[in-house]
Amino acid sequence: MSKKAALHNLGCKVNAYEVEAMQQLLEDAGYEIVSFEPGADVYVINTCTVTNIADRKSRQMLHKAKKMNPDAIVVATGCYVQTDTEKLDKDEAVDLILGNNQKKNIVEVLEEYQKQHQKLSRVIKINQTKEYEPLTINRTAEHVRAYMKVQDGCNQFCTYCIIPYARGRVRSRELESVLEEARALADKGYQEVVLTGIHLSSYGIDFPEDKKADLLTLIEAVHEIEGIKRIRLGSLEPGIITEEFAKRISMLPKVCPHFHLSLQSGCDATLERMNRRYRSGEYKERCDILRKYYENPALTTDVIVGFPGETEEEFESSFAFVNEIQFYETHVFPYSRRKGTKAAAMDQQIQESVKKSRSEKMLAMHQKHAAEYEEHMLGRTLEVLLEEECVLEGKEYYVGHSREYVKTAVEKQGDLKVNDIVSVKADSLLGKHVILGKI
Repeated sequence: MSKKAALHNLGCKVNAYEVEAMQQLLEDAGYEIVSFEPGADVYVINTCTVTNIADRKSRQMLHKAKKMNPDAIVVATGCYVQTDTEKLDKDEAVDLILGNNQKKNIVEVLEEYQKQHQKLSRVIKINQTKEYEPLTINRTAEHVRAYMKVQDGCNQFCTYCIIPYARGRVRSRELESVLEEARALADKGYQEVVLTGIHLSSYGIDFPEDKKADLLTLIEAVHEIEGIKRIRLGSLEPGIITEEFAKRISMLPKVCPHFHLSLQSGCDATLERMNRRYRSGEYKERCDILRKYYENPALTTDVIVGFPGETEEEFESSFAFVNEIQFYETHVFPYSRRKGTKAAAMDQQIQESVKKSRSEKMLAMHQKHAAEYEEHMLGRTLEVLLEEECVLEGKEYYVGHSREYVKTAVEKQGDLKVNDIVSVKADSLLGKHVILGKI
C-alpha cells in the first residue's frame, strides 16, 4: 500500500516551486499525495523565515502536522530550517530536517529515516556552496501559468533581510535545464511561464566564462520555445533596466508589459540605511526607460514603511516619490524587525501605531492609482488568458489576466474554455479591480 504524503508551503513563489518539485519526486517514488489534513503518513512543511512572524507560522504548521497524526513523519525544510537548525533539532514535533539545497534528496532521506526511526538532519553551510540545486517540474498546481525557478541565493545583504543567510550566495540554473523544463511545460499545454528566483536580476553572474549567459540571454532563449505564448518576469532590481535591456525585450512579443521593480523606499536616506544599491533618481530613470519602450506598461513595486529611523519627513518623501511614479500596484509592508539582521539592532525603531498609519496612507494611494490604471485601460483591446470559471454578480464568466496582469472577466459563450487566449475590448469595471471584457 502506498504511503500518503501531504505538503504545505509557506512563503514566496520560489518556495512554492520547490514544493511542487518535491511533490513530483514523491509521486515518482510511489507516494500518494493527499490534502494537508489528518491521515497522511508524511507531512512536508516548506518553511519561511523572511520575518519573525514567518518563523512562528513555520513552527505552528510543524506542530499542527504532528497533532494531526502523531505517528506520521514530519519533515521540516526550507529557509527557517536553514537559519534556526538548533531549535528544530530540539523540537520533538519534527522528525526530519532538510535545509536548502537538500530538497532534491527528500525521497532518499525519507527511506533512511524509515529504516532507522531516528531523527535526521541534513543541513549544509549554505553560504559555502556554489551548487544550484537541480529541482524541476513538468506540471504545476496552476492550470494555465507555470512558475519556473531559474536562480537561487542573493549577494545584496540589505540590512532588513535575512534571506542571504538562508539561501546563500547567487547560484544560477544552467540555461539548457531551464529550456528543457519550459519545453516540457509547453508540451503539457502551459502557455505562460513566469521566470522567478531569489534575486532574478543576478541570473548568470556566477557562470564561468565559457558558459556566460545573463537574464536577457535567458529571456530570448525561452522566447524561441514553441507553445510558450507569454513570458513574465519575477521581481527585478532597477539596475537591470538599461536602454539595451528594455529595447531588446520590447522586440520580443511574448514578454508581457508587466514589470515588478523592487523599490522599498522612495527616500534616499532610507535607501542608504537599507543598503539598497540605487537612489530614487536612478530608479525613476529606469521606470522612464520602460515607459519609453512600452505604451502604458504595468509597473508594480514593494514599499517598506516604518523602517528604523524613518522620520515623518522621510516617509513623506517616500510617499511623494511613489505618488510621482504612479505604479499600478504598490505592495506595502510595515517594517518587521528580523532577528539576525543589521536593521534589527538599529536605534530609532518605529512604533507599531506609526507604521500602521503610514501603511494605511500608502495603501490608500495604491488603491487610487490601481483604479486609475484600470480606468485608463477601458476602450482598449486586451489579450486575456482565461484561467478559471467564476460567478460574478449572478453571471457566469471566465476570469483571467491581460498581458499587463489586469484581472479581466469574459462572459461564458460559444466554445470558450480555460487556457484559451482571447482578444477582448475592455468595456467597463466589474466590481473592484476586475475589468469586463467583450469579444
